[in-house]
Amino acid sequence: MSGYDPLDYDNLARSIVNALLDTSLLSLPPEHFEGSGVYAIYYTEPLEYRADALARGTPIYVGKAVPTGGRKGVVPGGVDRALYRRLRDHAKSITHANNLSLDHAKCRYLALVPVWTTLAERFLLTHFRPLWNTVLDGFGNHDPGHGRRNSACPRWDILHPGRPWAAELRLSETKEDILADIQDR
Repeated sequence: MSGYDPLDYDNLARSIVNALLDTSLLSLPPEHFEGSGVYAIYYTEPLEYRADALARGTPIYVGKAVPTGGRKGVVPGGVDRALYRRLRDHAKSITHANNLSLDHAKCRYLALVPVWTTLAERFLLTHFRPLWNTVLDGFGNHDPGHGRRNSACPRWDILHPGRPWAAELRLSETKEDILADIQDR
């Protein structure tokens, strides 16, 4: 018989996520701060495809921000503002969307020792299955660059048009197809 293991990865991840969920709900983007870690974004008004807004306390998007150079194994030597920059980028995407308002976007964030960031993000994704991470992928995308303009427009941008770079991408689905896919899930 095995007993409770507080150092089991799921238990560690759950404790990190609980710490995130215990933080205050803030405007997006929040005031300047330092660190890298995980975050959850909430949209507080009903959407055409999500009428319940915050009724269940489910974030609409979750993510992580690693220290600058972290994906390449470079250890940063200065102030780390990766998490703030990521939330600021998401705020810009919402501002660009012609059918969303930044006034209705809120967030929670938790600065972490980098080794725990991916573990916490994985738990957030599997536990909440946020709509903008799953069915409406593309919210976290950056401009793919001039050489990739034949790429398909992200689903998020089809339902929330306005980002200048996304308008130049190829439409491969209709709004109606995406809304039907959301209803099927």
